[in-house]
Amino acid sequence: MSEQKPAAQVGAHAAAIFRWAGQVVLYALFAIFIGYFATQPRYRQLGSDEALLRLSFTHPGQIIANCRERGAEELAKMPANMREAQDCPRERSPVHVRVELDGAPLYDEVFSPAGLRRDGAAAGYRRLAISAGEHRLKVEFNDDARVNGFNYEHSQTVNPVPGQVVLIDFSAERGGIQIK
Repeated sequence: MSEQKPAAQVGAHAAAIFRWAGQVVLYALFAIFIGYFATQPRYRQLGSDEALLRLSFTHPGQIIANCRERGAEELAKMPANMREAQDCPRERSPVHVRVELDGAPLYDEVFSPAGLRRDGAAAGYRRLAISAGEHRLKVEFNDDARVNGFNYEHSQTVNPVPGQVVLIDFSAERGGIQIK
């Protein structure tokens, strides 16, 4: 005698297969959806005939004011552990940056020092797409509020190819403005 499965068991088995097949189809559709939008539409950071000009620096400006000498009377009023002959401010000067490309101004900004007491380094980051080809780049920095005008200046001809990044950096230890 052959044993037959009840109709309820056959129906339950078919429903389980249908659920598994449905999950496989839905997961495949989801993977295709994610795969497509991970690559389409194509994002281009720059146009085919553009280069990138990037200003990026972190620099502590000069102390905002000169130190002053404390008199003997003023020192006598102070606690012994705080008697310093000079009173020097902590606050740093903001860093003023001006960038010109082919004689036209691109950036002219003042970057404030970091910190609650404004005694940290000023940080600047700007980027701009420029046309590829030869350009005259002029960069000026002022890191001392006591100086009128700019105390660092550098001009250079750059000839970036499409997709190239021209970096403007500042390092007082390496002579000031760096264009790479």
